[in-house]
Formats: sequence, C-alpha cells, structure tokens
Amino acid sequence: MALFQNSVLKKYRSTQDQNKIETAFGDFSRYFGNPAIRENIRNSKEEQFQEGFLRELFVNILGYTINPDPDYNLTTELKNIKDSKKTDGAILLPSPEGEGSGVRSALAVIELKGTDTKDLEKIRDQAFNYKNNQPDCIYVITSNFEKLRFYIHNAVDYQEFNLFQLTRPEFELLWLLLQKDNLLSGIPAKIKEESLQAEEQVTKQLYADYSAFKQELWQDMVAQNPGENELMLYKKSQKLLDRFLFIFFAEDKGLLPPNSINEIITQWDKLNELDEYRPLFDRFKKYFGYLNVGRVQPGKPEIHAYNGGLFAPDTLLDTVKISDNILKKHCRKLSEYDFDTEVDTNILGHIFEHSLNDIENVRASLEGTPIDKSKTKRKKDGVFYTPKYITKYIVDNTLGRLCAEKKIELGIVDEDFAEGKRGRQKKTIQQLKGKLDAYRAWLLQLTICDPACGSGAFLNQVLEYLIAEHRYLDELESQLFGTPMVLPNVENQILENNIFGVDINEESVEIARLSLWLRTAKKGRKLSSLNSNIKVGNSLIDDPAVAGDLAFNWENEFPQVFAKGGFDVVVGNPPYVQSHSLDESSKNFIYQHYKTAEYQINTYAVFMERILEIMDESSVYSVIIPNYWLSTKNDSKLRSELFLENHCIELLNVFSVFEDATVDTVIVTGRKTSIPIFPKATKLVAVDKNYKSILERLTALSDKIWGTIKSETFNSINDDTLLSFEDKLEINGDLKVSDFVRGYQGMKPYEKGKGNPPQTREMMNEKIYHSDNKLDNSYLPLIGAGNVQRYFIRPYTEYIKYGANLAAPRKADIFIHKRLLVNRILSKERIDICFIEEPMVNNTDIFNFLPLAGKEKYLKPIFAILGSLLCSTYFRKSNVNLSRAAFPKLNVNNLMSFPIPELEEGFVYNSTQKVDMLLKEIQGNQLFVLNFIELIKSKFSIEKPSTKLQNWPGLDFRGFFGELKKAKVQLSLSEESEWMTYFNEQKQKALALQSEINRIDAEIDKLVYELYGLTEEEIRIVEGGEG
Repeated sequence: MALFQNSVLKKYRSTQDQNKIETAFGDFSRYFGNPAIRENIRNSKEEQFQEGFLRELFVNILGYTINPDPDYNLTTELKNIKDSKKTDGAILLPSPEGEGSGVRSALAVIELKGTDTKDLEKIRDQAFNYKNNQPDCIYVITSNFEKLRFYIHNAVDYQEFNLFQLTRPEFELLWLLLQKDNLLSGIPAKIKEESLQAEEQVTKQLYADYSAFKQELWQDMVAQNPGENELMLYKKSQKLLDRFLFIFFAEDKGLLPPNSINEIITQWDKLNELDEYRPLFDRFKKYFGYLNVGRVQPGKPEIHAYNGGLFAPDTLLDTVKISDNILKKHCRKLSEYDFDTEVDTNILGHIFEHSLNDIENVRASLEGTPIDKSKTKRKKDGVFYTPKYITKYIVDNTLGRLCAEKKIELGIVDEDFAEGKRGRQKKTIQQLKGKLDAYRAWLLQLTICDPACGSGAFLNQVLEYLIAEHRYLDELESQLFGTPMVLPNVENQILENNIFGVDINEESVEIARLSLWLRTAKKGRKLSSLNSNIKVGNSLIDDPAVAGDLAFNWENEFPQVFAKGGFDVVVGNPPYVQSHSLDESSKNFIYQHYKTAEYQINTYAVFMERILEIMDESSVYSVIIPNYWLSTKNDSKLRSELFLENHCIELLNVFSVFEDATVDTVIVTGRKTSIPIFPKATKLVAVDKNYKSILERLTALSDKIWGTIKSETFNSINDDTLLSFEDKLEINGDLKVSDFVRGYQGMKPYEKGKGNPPQTREMMNEKIYHSDNKLDNSYLPLIGAGNVQRYFIRPYTEYIKYGANLAAPRKADIFIHKRLLVNRILSKERIDICFIEEPMVNNTDIFNFLPLAGKEKYLKPIFAILGSLLCSTYFRKSNVNLSRAAFPKLNVNNLMSFPIPELEEGFVYNSTQKVDMLLKEIQGNQLFVLNFIELIKSKFSIEKPSTKLQNWPGLDFRGFFGELKKAKVQLSLSEESEWMTYFNEQKQKALALQSEINRIDAEIDKLVYELYGLTEEEIRIVEGGEG
C-alpha cells in the first residue's frame, strides 16, 4: 500500500500554517532549485556535503538546531548503543531530565550517500541497523542528497522525495512529515496509524459494497435469463465486475475521461426523458466496445483501445439481460470511491481473496448441499492471501539475489556513472553503456513463476521489483549522458516476457490478470494479453484422466521457457491441502509420480518437488510453507531433496503470518543443483516467536531482527536432515525408549472411502459410530486429547463402536492392557502422560506405550523419564514443530527414539517408588476435586459444569462465583459469604495436595538429571535459566 491514505493526509495538511510553508518553499527552491548548486552537489563527495546537507535542509528549512548549538535536536555521527558504528545523523528526543542534560535518545536516524549512489536500497539495511541500535527510534531517513526516503517503523513502505524536482504540493508533504515540530510531536507516526485504520475501513466497506453488487447482479441475471446455466452466469457476473473495476480505476487515474460511469448513467437518464429508452446495459456494452477497439470522434474525448482480452466480445455476456436499477444503483455507489488515492491494488487483493469464498457457496447452493463455513474455497484449496511484507522479503531474496549477482558479474557500479566525470573517453562511455544494455537485455529474458499464483500477490511484487530495476537503469543512463531521464514503457514487456503464473482456480487467475492490468495500465497503451502467461490448471497433475480439463503439462504450456531449461525464479505460497481432502485418483497419481510423497500427503510438499522440476539449473526459489516438515519422519525424502540433493540457502521461521490459518510457517530459499556439491551450508534464522502482532513480525522481517541465527552444514548425501532453530540439548544414552516399550498411535474413526462398509461424507459428518451410551458390547469408552492430562484422565463421556467399521482401527490389545498414554499436544511445560490399566479406546491425538515382553518393570521408569522436564525441554529444542503456538504436536517416532542410558536397578527402584507415590497423590487430589464438583452439581442442580468449574482450584472466589452465575445459580448475601469461606478453605486444601505433587515431580526430575549426568549449567538450561 501507499505509506499514507490521502483522506488522512488531507486532514493533517489542513492544520499546517500555509504562510510558513510558502516561506520555507521559497527558501528551499532558492537553494535546491538552483542549477549551479545542484551541479556542485552532484560533484561533491559524500563526506564533503554531509554536514552541509543537514544544515541546508534540516536546519535552514525544516527548523532543527544542530549540535553544538545549545538545545540542539539534530546531530551528526551518532554512535550506536551496542557497538562503535555511527549513523551520519540523528534527530534527537529531548533529554528526560530536561534540555541539555542526560542521555539523548534518537527519534530518527539519517544515513547519507553521495549522488553517485543511485540505488537507495543499498543503504536501507545499513540505516535500519542503526535504527535497531537506538531503542526509541521510530523513523529512518536515507538520502543521496538528490533523493530522500522516509520510513516509519519498518522498511517495507516508504515515502520518496526528489529534492531537485520537488513541486509545491510535494514540499508541503515533506514539511508535514519532517518539519521539526511535526516530527518531534509524532505526527508522521499518527498519520501512518490512522492511514492503516482508514485502509482497513475502506477495505471492509468496499468489500461489502462489491459483494452486494456481485450478489444482486447474479441473482438478477438468473431471474432475467432463465434458460442459462446459473453457475456460468455467476462467472460472467464476475467478468462484468472486473470490467467495471478497470473503468473505475482508469477514470480516476486519467486513463479514461473522468466520471465515465456517471456520465453514461446521466446520458441514459436523459434519453429516458426524451422517450428514447434503451437498456442501461446496452449503453455500457457500447462503452466496452470503445475500450476494445478505441474511439476517435470529433467533439468527444478520445478513448484508447485498452483491451488485453478483458473487453473482447463475449457471446453470453453480450446477450444477457440485466435490470437497469441494479446497474445504476451499484455503479453509482462504487464510483464514489477514489480509486486513485483511496483504493490500491493491495486493498483489491484482500477483497478478491475474500470473494473466492463466494463461488464455493454458490456451487453448494446450486447443488442443494449445506455450506460448510469452515471449508470455504480458500480453506478447502489451502489458499491464504500472502501479506505484502512476506511477498517483498521472498522476491527481494530470489529475484533480488539474481539481480545483485548479475550486476557484480557485469561490473555495474553506481559511482562509475556519476555526472561530472568530464573528459571520459568515448570508448569508456560505450563500455559503460554496453553494461547497461547487457543488464537490461538480461532482465527482459528472465522468467519468474508462481505455480499457485492465487489472486497475484507474488506476481505483483515481481512486477514492482522489475519496474524499479528498469528505472534504476534509466537513471544510470541519464547520468552517463547528462540527459533527462527517459522512462520507457517497459511494463508490457515485463508482463509478456518475465511473469508467469498458474492456478487451479479460474476465478483466481481472472483476478490475478486484472490486478496486473490495473498496475500497468497507461493512457493510450493497449493492455497486454496475459492468456499466454497466467493460466488455469492443476500444477501437480498433467493427466486428463485424473485432472480433466485442469490437467497441466508445463513444457507444453510454456514451451519458450523450457526451451532454455526452465524458470529462473520460482516464488509462492503453495496450498496446504492434506491427504484426506484429495480424491483417490489424485492421491494415486501423486504417489506414482512424486518421489517425495510418503504416507500422508500434503500438497505443499509435492509442490516443492514440482518447483525443482520446472526450474533451470542454478535458478533460485523461495516459498512460504508450514514448518513441521523439518522434523517429521514422513518428510525425510523432501528434506533430502532440498538440503542434500539441491542447496537450501536459508530457512526463515516466521511462525504465524496468516490471519485464518492455525499453522506456523517457514520461508524456504534455495537453488536447484543437479549435481550435489559438498560441503553446503544452510542459514537458519527465526523471528522472535513471542511476537504477536503483524507490525512486530513485519518490522522483524524488514529490519532483519532475528530471535535466532545459526548455520547448519551438510557434508555428504547421507547426512541427518533433522533441523532445529534452537541449539539442541545434547544428552547421552546408548539405548532408546523403543528398547523398553512399543508405541502406537490411537485409532482414526472416520475417513471417506475407508472402513467396512466404506464411509461416506454423510456418515463422517454425522459421526454414526459415536454414542453417549454403551449400546452393546462392541461399544468401548472413547477418550481424546482433552481427556489425557498430566498424570490423570478426565472422565470420558463418549463411546465408539469398535471394529472394522472404523477408518483405521488398531488391534484391540493396544487399548486393554497396562500402558502409558501420552497426549500428542505439548501445550504445557511438560508432556501430558498418564498410567492406565482399564480398557479404553483413544484417537490419533493419543500415543499408547506398551511394555515389551520381559520389560514390564521398566514401564514406570519410562513414565518418569518421559514426564520429566528434561524430556519436554529436549524435544522443544530439537523439534521445530514444538515451538509453534498453535497445537504443537509430538511425534510417536521421535518419542520412541528418545535416548535412554543404561537403567541400573537403583534408578528403576527409586523412580518406580516415586511414580507410585505420585499416582497415589494424584488419585487423592482428583478425588478431592471431583467430590467438590459433585457437591456443586448436587447442591445447585448443575447438570454439566463448565470447564472452569471443573478446574475450580485454579479460580479465585470471584471467578468461582461468576461461573455459578453463568449456571443460573442465585445466592443471597449470607449464602455468598458462607460459600466464600468454604470455597477458600477447600482451595487451600487442593493447593496443599498440588504442592505435594509438585514436590514429588521435582524429586523425579532430580533422579532423571542424575541418570543423564547433567551438569549444574545444563540443569539451569533445562529449567529455563541462563546456560
């Protein structure tokens, strides 16, 4: 998005003193507008003009006081707090103790280069490194004396000013943001915050208006055209909306005559008054025709032919009937938005993302099936809109990486092109021009692909990056020849030569094309046809017998790309679709054609293999995918493919970035290498997992503030590929848990097509084998993750019919013998583990550990080890899955591989004794807690106490009393007083029982520490202290 919303800027601009601005602009123009001074600035070296630049702009024009003057708020060369590096300048906050005393904090850091540095991106990281060393710093200013960039909080968006070409309105914005009183009072940060709020409001309101138009338009088309296919009419309504959106943008950006839509409606009204009625849609179709072929008529504004396929004749759309009032009402409504300054293509991206849900609901409605809101099209297809700060990071580290390497190879150095280097030989100029021509030709032959492009977030970011690179070349060429910069229309060349995308959703592809058109449309220039570059298809399956019309053969679809070996860059956010959501034919195809596909498929993993297949040698990729493949057994082949057979350059753990997805993610960046070369290093970095807000994560990525940074080296094709972002806790043990027990995951009750008889979707939705009662002997008690707590099992309330009817039953023996149960979800400090002897079935969220023959005496010692703080800490540090906030899951194979030292008789005896004591205390504690709950149920006739009431020892009396109120319990004041006394007494007893449990827990921990020979330092690490 733009850094600021125009409506917010307008409000703050109205508060500024125009007389002061006028005076300041005069001073500014006399200096920075003076050709002789500009020439001298261009000829000055960085060090020569740094102090002069700060004085002329910030002191003389913007009102700051520079050191060493008294009460200064601007200084040169401010030293970092953490090291000896210095920023070129800084704007300082007042001292906490008053002016002139105490330590001064930087509010803004300033990094300066000479005008021979044309690419200000080169100094961005350096400037933000200075910002990150100043704890109160909010703003970053970078400049090469000619251009100035202003950042707020992070490096994703900025406001740029060309000081040598600044107009009066642009200077007014510069004044608003950088003038002393405005900056020191925090106005720029307030404008940005209010702009974000305004953008969110515009997004919500525009989506509401857009959706209302879309829904009413389709319903009217169905009513007016009864013989047509309703789903096809829905798709045509989307195309019509795309046409209107293009016109709204074009008329507000000057590509079409202003107020074109309203003018058409006004003309239609006049024709009606003259008794010359024609349907309003006919008037719009006539205008669409002009946009397709152009219009040049005397006395009327010229309309250029913009069509890239959007306005081409469409047999069905051109013949349908649409009610006048629907078009008039909604077109008027949408035309009220300012599509130039208020609505940008990022806002539209969010709107389009939400609209992808609509067609799924329409399909369900037409088929007469209920709409499952949890499985809208985005979630069903694993689609989540990628935030801009993610797309920017990925594109900068792939396309940006290749561009930087190519400039080094060609020897392109900004300083070589600087103006003022008079007397250069013609041969030197020709050599420099040759470098620029070679780089531009190389840029235009690059091929960048998103194989699951959705509504085009990554493709738009690629477009933005490539346009900037061409502008950079134009600027260097302008400097070389001393002529004004020429801006060639490269956008169409970029769209036609560089950008490629595929998506399985036809709606997404249409939206992606529209978003690219909106970004590149220029007055008088025809839109590029994107049909050859942005296509509909199943990126993973090329067999029509499996994927039907969506079958997609990459080499046939993009022959020009594969003629040279494949794509140069692949970026994206591939869908996360699990095996059970795929049809059987698709699953079978994937198993047969993808070597990394193992057991439970997830499409993101298959996409990784496909990405490497469609890439050219030494090309780069970067994608954002879930992070649990780094430590799961089923993904070992994928890890080998990425880390050993090819080169994974960087793994960046960003945790949760998608609003609607409960998944932690990692950005994977790498190169395709057909021949493995060792050693090879992978950089592992992570943002702080405690960051909760988008702003915190955005700032961390843009400023490269890492919570973890390390490197992993692979030396051979047989290396272990299990990775962790934390330093692993090294523990000794020649044996494993699997030497004492056998581990089994619980049963899976439902899956379409599984079981006997084969289960249907209806059987699954109705959970036909579940029951609240034991209907016959085939029904067994059922427990899940919510039942298995630390050391005890919550009472079960369900039964399940157990046998071959289930999707994936286990041998009944697993559920009836003495065993340990482990909760797969590690949401607390320690593993939830308990000891059980009675028959009880559990689902896949529970692991069952049964002793091996002759090893029964080790069951409780293994209980002690797995339940220890050492064990949970070990897994958290070695398994990336367990660091995520949403449902961190243990893996049964990892648990079985946990190292165990030789278990001497002393440890076996002592740990068994402690576990028996613990279980006895747990039983007493649970009985005490349950007796209190039974009293409450009986006393107040509460049939189903709330979860909080069941955990009453964790409440204070206010919380307890609040839960009773929720259960419709009314107490008099005297009764409340009596219950307060009683509750507090019982709570103290419960806490005393829990204290004894904690004491035994600590003693078991000590036994385990001694077993593994941990040092005091290692114990501190395990218990959360500093190592």
